[in-house]
Amino acid sequence: MPVTRFAVAASLLVVAATALPAQSATAAAAPMQVYGAWHCGNDACTWAKVRDMAEFDAANHWLVDRGDGRPSVNVVVLSFVNPLRLLNGTTDAGDAAGVPVGMNQQVADYFTARGIRVMLSVGGITYTGDWDSALAQSGGLLGQKAAALASKLGVGIEIDYENSSSPNLTGLQAFVDAYRSAHPYDASGADPTARLTIDVAAGDRWLSGIDQYATAHWLTTGNPVLDYANAMVPNKQPSASTATANWQEHLDGKPTYSPPIPPLAPAKFTGSLYIAERSQVRPECTDFANSVQRATGSWVQNAAPNGAGSSAGLLGFMFWAAEKPSTRGVTTVPPNGCAGGVGAGATAFSVPAPMPPLRQS
Repeated sequence: MPVTRFAVAASLLVVAATALPAQSATAAAAPMQVYGAWHCGNDACTWAKVRDMAEFDAANHWLVDRGDGRPSVNVVVLSFVNPLRLLNGTTDAGDAAGVPVGMNQQVADYFTARGIRVMLSVGGITYTGDWDSALAQSGGLLGQKAAALASKLGVGIEIDYENSSSPNLTGLQAFVDAYRSAHPYDASGADPTARLTIDVAAGDRWLSGIDQYATAHWLTTGNPVLDYANAMVPNKQPSASTATANWQEHLDGKPTYSPPIPPLAPAKFTGSLYIAERSQVRPECTDFANSVQRATGSWVQNAAPNGAGSSAGLLGFMFWAAEKPSTRGVTTVPPNGCAGGVGAGATAFSVPAPMPPLRQS
């Protein structure tokens, strides 16, 4: 590993702390626990073909080796499973019993054998209508199907339901209840199938209905149902100040909304940034020294609770997205591998792999 990367790591907290306003002196820096990437495969998130694993490794080796044998991330979220196809058990050119054929045991084992947790994301904005249809048919049965899939592959499940205007919260509650009936909440993190998370917007002003319900009912520190939320990327890479302003909205909540969105504990969510965005390879991928994650790292580790939770610091970062997230945009395939961005950040932030038990308060 180049000496300059160690120099970046050593000076991280001093430099990053000057980029943004300091947190309260009472808030102690928290080690990052979640540091991961959504993964879209090589076909813009459909995973519709079985991969040759030698080719898969060539395209994705940076995820499992930052250059010194250690993984660049501690969680990979394979994106996306179509919820309606999962419910109906659809078998077609790209799916087997409702699951994309590329999301198989070989791919899951590729990561888990190297200490990287694997999850499957159900949904994505393309499948919002299919979420609506599946929940209208039977949210409970969909939850059972998701739980069975988790058991089969030994993975966790992420809920990515992006209906901002009229989400079916009754159906979504039935999904969560059914999943938790099969895989109860596990604070230790020892059971990978018990890991159940949800995606919310970058801030509180989009996906507000899902955000409000999840924060109030599933993401409390006293009676947690979901493990955590991911504050997703906005429509373009934010500046450091815009990113932290978005994430601060989750910490503050929206008391004037009807119903009000409660504050979210820092220990119950991650912040997200792009690594591949349209035609640009981001510094988050290749140039940690000039990345938004470096500029916001101190804030993420020191963000103070504001009405929920007792410990400071978000859980960490998620990155959108590995390999080929769109048909026309850039990829993270070499020479654009992200060991110099995400991997260097893992070193700078001392990210543990495997992922440890998560803070609960």
